[in-house]
Amino acid sequence: MPVISKRYDAVVVGAGPNGLAAAITLARAGRSVLVVEAKDTIGGGTRTAELTLPGYKHDICSAIQPLSIGSPFMRSLPLEEYGVKWIYSPAAFAHPLDDGRAVTLERSVADTAAQLGSDGWAYRRLMGPLVARWEDLVEDVLGPLPLPPHHLLPFIRFGLKALWPAGGLARAAFVGAHARSVFSGMAAHAMLPLERSGTSAYGLMLGMLAHAVGWPMAESGSQTIADAMAAYLRDLGGEIQTDNEVTRIEALPEERAYFLDVTPRQLLSIAGHRLPAGYRGKLERYRYGPGVFKIDYALSGPIPWKAAECARAATVHAGGTMEEIAASESSVWRGEHAQKPFVLLVHQTPFDPSRAPAGKHTAWAYCHVPPGSTLDMTGPIENQIERFAPGFRDLVLARHTMNTVDMEAHNPNYIGGDINGGVQDLLQLYTRPVARWVPYSTPDDSIYLCSSSTPPGGGVHGMCGYFAARAALQTAVP
Repeated sequence: MPVISKRYDAVVVGAGPNGLAAAITLARAGRSVLVVEAKDTIGGGTRTAELTLPGYKHDICSAIQPLSIGSPFMRSLPLEEYGVKWIYSPAAFAHPLDDGRAVTLERSVADTAAQLGSDGWAYRRLMGPLVARWEDLVEDVLGPLPLPPHHLLPFIRFGLKALWPAGGLARAAFVGAHARSVFSGMAAHAMLPLERSGTSAYGLMLGMLAHAVGWPMAESGSQTIADAMAAYLRDLGGEIQTDNEVTRIEALPEERAYFLDVTPRQLLSIAGHRLPAGYRGKLERYRYGPGVFKIDYALSGPIPWKAAECARAATVHAGGTMEEIAASESSVWRGEHAQKPFVLLVHQTPFDPSRAPAGKHTAWAYCHVPPGSTLDMTGPIENQIERFAPGFRDLVLARHTMNTVDMEAHNPNYIGGDINGGVQDLLQLYTRPVARWVPYSTPDDSIYLCSSSTPPGGGVHGMCGYFAARAALQTAVP
């Protein structure tokens, strides 16, 4: 790696959203900071590239950003001043079923409930109170376990429902297939079996944010988010060095604090020899989850959805009924590949034409697969899309596929293709990576972890980096 001769208060390893968030928080506090990135471009999970054909811009991982809009840290950044333009499709997402209908999640709780027939009142009762107190809830939920919560009653109200298995809550709250399917599709973002306790938290949080702030995309690609964060950091005096892989912490100059935007496996490789055996053992037992198989498409035209409502939403949950979604997610945890997988699909170009040549389109789709899988899931994914959009395959000009090995090669934090930095269940949500009062700290007072392997986990919210830097500002770099 290139020699770093200048001294800094802190060095951040990794220029993903959390690494940049840690660096910005430190720079805002007047500390000198260097970000060192292994790849030749910054961004981590927010990179955009021409993966299929020239002129077609594809988000390599994260594409839709409700957590960016909802995150207290990200909302504090002047992203728009640095070139980020948020684009909102009329509906946050659509969920089609085989009866030819699709339910769309609208910004209005009432407008969404109106599509659910006799389940409308139950939907309003479930989501209405959460949406009314959404800012209080994200303050408590997007971070380490708040003891005590800043907003006790909203947190308890959310927690009592969030602890339910998503399938159980959907059955208890709703009687119709459409309402149950919509909630199950949101909960399936957890990458956990819907029978697991705590999976309702994901459905409640994503639904709440859809109503409160929307599910936007960044014009021209998610890369613009990372680029804006980097530009802001530089204006604060921070520095960024790319194409510089850190394999041993001793390769860095001796500084007051190091922030590693990596998972426990890389932490062990880079700095494990500076950590006590007991802590290393806990890191070695850290659990990673399923991976993803992803396809990016260059298309000759818009997706021909059977249900016209799908054209109003950039995101479509192509998974069918609650029972089908539950079967798909459970099979992955048994090491199986679902033949009818739950497919997350994003088609940005009807709302952001800057991503493709005039009159052409892009799409992005993935399904969950067992960790380390190399099975080509193109067929099952496209079967699911064709199920709700007959004629889709006829529009495909080019495909770019990434299995779990490809995903990890793109971003070493995606161990086995796990884009969440580790399992996010009740046992490992607030205790990631190790149960400590300050989970971002390590037994070495100068080393901090600031990746999605710390609370609150995966997503483009920057809160992991923010809280890691806040912790260090109280001790290592006061």
